[in-house]
Amino acid sequence: MSDIENLIIPLLDENIYMFGIGKIAGLLPEKYADYNYAVSLLRRLDNAIIDRVSDGPTREYFDHYHAVNRELGEAVSRIEQVFTDNGIPAFAVKPTVNDLELDDAYLRTLRTGVSHKMAATRAGLGWIGKTDLLITPEFGPRVRLGTVLFGYNGEIAAHTVDESRCGNCNICVEKCPAGAAAGKLWDIHTDRDEYYDAHKCRETARRLSRERIGEEISLCGICVSVCPFGKGRTGAKV
Repeated sequence: MSDIENLIIPLLDENIYMFGIGKIAGLLPEKYADYNYAVSLLRRLDNAIIDRVSDGPTREYFDHYHAVNRELGEAVSRIEQVFTDNGIPAFAVKPTVNDLELDDAYLRTLRTGVSHKMAATRAGLGWIGKTDLLITPEFGPRVRLGTVLFGYNGEIAAHTVDESRCGNCNICVEKCPAGAAAGKLWDIHTDRDEYYDAHKCRETARRLSRERIGEEISLCGICVSVCPFGKGRTGAKV
């Protein structure tokens, strides 16, 4: 176990959190060039809440989504502070809570400067599914993500995931109300737009959120709920 991992472990509840460390040198915009590694932090979602998502977001899912995002934001901030206190340059990338946090460049492309999902695949925590979700072997897509970039002179072993493990499964493709997924498998050489239309997803998710819960937010949850990698997994309410 690395010194970096020993700094992180005491900060997290292992029943609901997982983390990994990946090398991200050369994969981010120039302004992040000082950071060559990333901690990818996963927080489990409540199985019962996700199971009750059938044809769009519920108020229960909306509240849980925001509560977990806030909690994750606090967790990555704690990791950043511990790193800084130990002389390690670090930058916490929190999960997005609402659209007011997004700039015009994001709204044009629906891409951020730091991809939580990319960091997670570089840390070996999962792969990208056909509806552009991170899929973990343990919890499927029933997770939320945060990231901490950091600069480190030592070597940290990373076990990357470079291609999809979804195989012929197309459940999320068939259930997507936006028809946003082409059914093509992801790998690290495949651009998102080749297998998934993020703009179709966003437009439909916002419509469903308005209709189901009266909120102006890009929230759906159907593909999270139907993925076989998450369904039927045991675990306490989180």
